[in-house]
Amino acid sequence: MERFTVISSDCHAGLPAADYRDYVDGKFRDAFDMALPIQKQMTDKAEQTFLIKEINDQWRAGNEDRLSGAWDYEQRLRVLNGDGIAGEIIFVDGITEQNAPPFGAGLSLPTKNIMPELQWAGARAHNRWLSELCARNPARHFGVGVCPLLWDIDEAVREVRWAAENGVGGLLIPLFTGEFPSYHHKRYDPFWQACEDTGTIVCLHSGAGPMEQIFGEDFPMSDLSEYPGAMGIYVSEVFFWTYRPLIFMLWGGVFERFPRLKCSITETGQGWLLPPMFRMLDHHYYDTQFSAKLGDYRSHLSMSPVEYFRRNCAIGASCMPRSDAEMRDQIGIEQMMWGSDYPHPEGSWPFTADQMISTFKGLPEDEIAAMLGGNAIEFYGFDQGALDTVAAEVGPLRSDFVA
Repeated sequence: MERFTVISSDCHAGLPAADYRDYVDGKFRDAFDMALPIQKQMTDKAEQTFLIKEINDQWRAGNEDRLSGAWDYEQRLRVLNGDGIAGEIIFVDGITEQNAPPFGAGLSLPTKNIMPELQWAGARAHNRWLSELCARNPARHFGVGVCPLLWDIDEAVREVRWAAENGVGGLLIPLFTGEFPSYHHKRYDPFWQACEDTGTIVCLHSGAGPMEQIFGEDFPMSDLSEYPGAMGIYVSEVFFWTYRPLIFMLWGGVFERFPRLKCSITETGQGWLLPPMFRMLDHHYYDTQFSAKLGDYRSHLSMSPVEYFRRNCAIGASCMPRSDAEMRDQIGIEQMMWGSDYPHPEGSWPFTADQMISTFKGLPEDEIAAMLGGNAIEFYGFDQGALDTVAAEVGPLRSDFVA
């Protein structure tokens, strides 16, 4: 085939906040109506302080119609086809288009000042809508639902079963466990078991951080002039917080007990952290003369943490620069999956074609094919033939990547 089959491992979608009302269980709609103006106020403030509203407005100017593809299906197809993307992994959205689910059921899934029953209601509202979106063309859309795992493991297991029965193939879990046990604790084993049994992929996505420590206790309402350098601190640490729960899972033997469990980790600045993280993990696993005094922390594992990572995990290499592509052997070429991050301003859209070529031009064709789509097809279980048919019409020409 003269075109590459491309899958974006990182796209986002969500309804305008008010439109989630129809997807919320009836008994929670009064609470939804009361919470909506507060959510709007908080999102407005977060956009002003976190995204820098003026810059976001400039980026959006003239693109409003296509950005509505965050919830408008026909617009979404226009964007995907225009970007040369045959398939996508869809995560929940948030500040950029002000379309996060209600009750704190967005990308960060906080536990502070949250009512568990309401957060579950917001998550299920989003998951119902996402199921409908993906059902429009299951061959092209892989939905990652929202799962407030920490509150109630039995509820989380029920959501795994619902997701599997309704075409939602992955579940996003919180990065921060807060007052709850971390992910090496065996209380989560029924959840891992349900995900393994159903083939549901456990998903970690960057974005969350200790915001009150960085931006002030009242974030997003805090005065950032009192916290110089806050954004620099956030962007320097955010990827660390994304990898941290995975380290708990790796050392905690989660993939030893559940060898068929899959976990993706997305938009994580792979080149900056993964190679040194692998060296650190191997050092602590193999160089036991340095850690003998710490006792036995390896005998419950039959492989090293890095080996579990290679076997069970994949990397949604969103916003992928050329430097990451050049480090592909150190990062793990068989695990790297390119992503556009639509509709976020830090992603490749609306310059996806140029950025894609800039990242991959001149690399071996089979390796480009793997990172642009082949790895994601295998990891997420896409129908290769169906996507190749789409790619034959919209995919980027292989000849454009020849040096």
